[in-house]
Amino acid sequence: MSQLDELHGFFFEDLRIGQTAAYARTVTEADIVLFAGISGDTNPVHINEEFASNTMFSGRIAHGMLTASLISTVIGTRLPGPGAIYVSQTLRFKAPVRIGDTVTARATITQLMPEKRRATIATTCTVRNKVVLEGEAVVMVPPRAAIQPRPSPNVTADRVPGED
Repeated sequence: MSQLDELHGFFFEDLRIGQTAAYARTVTEADIVLFAGISGDTNPVHINEEFASNTMFSGRIAHGMLTASLISTVIGTRLPGPGAIYVSQTLRFKAPVRIGDTVTARATITQLMPEKRRATIATTCTVRNKVVLEGEAVVMVPPRAAIQPRPSPNVTADRVPGED
């Protein structure tokens, strides 16, 4: 097995309906400030306590897309994992996430489409067992046969080592 094979996630043939994986992270002040900088979303409801305290949220909240990015973490690192490619994602924001909240993002396979090598995945984010975000993703998942061994650097189309 090569090092690249070790980095790969599940192959399409490994997936089963009902498989699930999760990732949890506590949202910090730094997460919100960095996300605002990276995304350009400097809405004061995220970064200005005085402004946010006068909104319906009575204080600062995390960016919805910061919370949604934790779903991408599950899909890209756990299930199906490295090698999977997003096709689509729906999102329904149900409740705010605040600094100090621990968000658990969960992905559960609900449908497999062998002809296209795609999986439909139910996605949720919870804080203290309350759903704060829900949706559905569709991802492309490579088949086991898609990983071909690379030729050794000493092998060419014209010559094989030891056959001189």
